[in-house]
Amino acid sequence: MATTEYQVTGMTCSHCEISIREEVEQIAGVTGIEVSAASGKLAVTAAGALDDAAVLAAVEEAGYSAVRSS
Repeated sequence: MATTEYQVTGMTCSHCEISIREEVEQIAGVTGIEVSAASGKLAVTAAGALDDAAVLAAVEEAGYSAVRSS
C-alpha cells in the first residue's frame, strides 16, 4: 500500500472535508482517505498505483483545487 499526499486549497470546514472524501472514495483502489481543512492536506492510501489525475479530478469535482505534495 502506498500513501500519496496532496495540498488542497479552498477547504474551510468539515463539510469541505466530507465533500472531498465522498468524491475521492469513488476512485478504484483507494483504501484510505485522511483530509483536514485545518492543514489543507489530503492523504490518499491505495492498494496499488494511484492515478494522480483521478484524485485531482475528484478534488476539482468537489469544488476545490489540489496539487501533489509528496
